[in-house]
Amino acid sequence: MEVNKEDWLQDAFASQFPPFEGMVRERLEAGRGSLSLYELNLRVRSVLEETLSEPVWIQAELSSVSTRGPHCYLEFVQKAESGNTFIAKARGQIWASKWALIRPYFEQTTGQPLSPGMQVMVQVEVTFHEIYGYALNVIDINPTYTLGDIARRRQEILRQLEEEGIIDLNKELELPVPVQRIAVISAEGAAGWGDFQHQLLNNEYGLAYQVQLFTAVMQGERVEPTIIAALNQIAAEQDRWDVVVIIRGGGATSDLTGFDTLALAENVAQFPLPVITGIGHERDDTVLDLVSHTRVKTPTAAAEFLIHLGVEQLLRIDNLRTSITDATLQLLHQQMRLERITGRIPSLWELYKTNHLHRLDTAFADLQTLVRTVLDRQRHRLELAIAQLDAADPVRIYRLGYSVVRKEGRAVRDASTLRPDDEVVITMEQGTAKAVVK
Repeated sequence: MEVNKEDWLQDAFASQFPPFEGMVRERLEAGRGSLSLYELNLRVRSVLEETLSEPVWIQAELSSVSTRGPHCYLEFVQKAESGNTFIAKARGQIWASKWALIRPYFEQTTGQPLSPGMQVMVQVEVTFHEIYGYALNVIDINPTYTLGDIARRRQEILRQLEEEGIIDLNKELELPVPVQRIAVISAEGAAGWGDFQHQLLNNEYGLAYQVQLFTAVMQGERVEPTIIAALNQIAAEQDRWDVVVIIRGGGATSDLTGFDTLALAENVAQFPLPVITGIGHERDDTVLDLVSHTRVKTPTAAAEFLIHLGVEQLLRIDNLRTSITDATLQLLHQQMRLERITGRIPSLWELYKTNHLHRLDTAFADLQTLVRTVLDRQRHRLELAIAQLDAADPVRIYRLGYSVVRKEGRAVRDASTLRPDDEVVITMEQGTAKAVVK
């Protein structure tokens, strides 16, 4: 049986889209045999509305997030498991009425704003507009899903640092004695930087400090590159500084994503000076906190920590001075007792002088030996204390001939990691030098 092509097309389209049966019939009867773009889009819209009439939950990665007016506009993507090739992409939006609820709920739960690169689980309505095409209208979000992904990425960074053997390198550095020359990384004009200076330089003990600011961005996408740049500046003149302090005053917890990156963690973990962090948050530790030498809560707490170190050093010096003074007084007391004993010897002593002269000389010699021994012991303790103070001087260590080799800003600890023609920077007592590995 021969089937008329136009009749078949008309019947098939009419069965799928009854509302447009008349329109299509007219088109086909007119002999045109095709649909307009608008008619096709109406058909697509109708199919979507019929087959996806209920909201659905989807999992996807955010490739872009932007706000225009009261609304939020997104792009969702899915990548192939074996690489970064996109296998799906869709645009979406969160209208103002939903955005006003979703945004604070998500940020309060995760501590972070919706950002590109985030994995999210959202409930969406599938929409299709004849002009703007296919889009996903977000009506709800599951922040717990994103929290799991954030925790997973953080654990991946920590695991990689463990595998590289560098996660505890900065913690193993000894704080110098005394700690007075301080390089600070913070945003210029930030309240945290002002609080740190005020607390440190106006301390009640009169401790003196040398402080210099190396500016960096402390929130957003530029946190990582600007802090690394500041670290490189400090490393180029590291003999001028005792410690590095990274501080950020206040701000939302959601601004902390820049401190959870592998490159920044690697730079801090391998930095040749102890790094103290006071980023101004209490609930969670960032990856930067976990690899730094010492983590405190706020810029003010960082200043208090340094002041506490100075007070401890003063107490050690004061205790050493007290010990030396007590030992000296004891020796003087023994000498005075000896003189008193000698002065009280009765005149009858002369009668027994011949018989007991040898015993007296021996006793006196022993007493002198004891006095010399005590004096030598106390003198030796004093020399040891002075030697310990001298040994801790970083300038002296450089003068012994030690130097630090860096490749791409990182300390080289294993020569096997170097390759021919690699460029390295060598830091010595007097300046730095560039070299090429042969």
